[in-house]
Amino acid sequence: MSSVDFTRFTKKIYIKAPLPKIYWSWSTEEGITSWFLRAADFTRNDKRLKPHEPVREGDTYTWMWYNWDGSENGKVLAANQTDHLVYSFADSCQVAIDLKEEHGKVLLTLHQFNIPTDDQSKQDIFTGCSNGWTFWLTNLKAYMEHGILLNETHVDLSDDESAPFEFVNM
Repeated sequence: MSSVDFTRFTKKIYIKAPLPKIYWSWSTEEGITSWFLRAADFTRNDKRLKPHEPVREGDTYTWMWYNWDGSENGKVLAANQTDHLVYSFADSCQVAIDLKEEHGKVLLTLHQFNIPTDDQSKQDIFTGCSNGWTFWLTNLKAYMEHGILLNETHVDLSDDESAPFEFVNM
């Protein structure tokens, strides 16, 4: 077995939902806040996009989660309006989303790459984001296929220091 490449990871999941709906769930404010975020602001040329308006390459974002007081700011690096998106993420990283119809479902492949290899990044980004994306992709599948959310939106866990390490649904 080869050694672990801490600069990248891949997560895949099949989702039984229309490909355009899954793309919408990543590319619009109303989509991404339906299953993933407490709030999201997408902007183009310093003007906020309408909640249903899909992002394009060069747009910027601010994402805010439930149970975390911080925010993530970044840029849309690619958006083909069909089946491929790339966001800057976690400072120097990138997250690519690819969608492909296969076996009567949509295969969603998430690649996170350009992860720094210092010990803190290995812990927080490689391990933390890898675990996080596993949950969030499962949440997206549950939402798309069954209309339910698995993440905690009613109990405020932001004051619990151990919550990010112990709760699987935040």
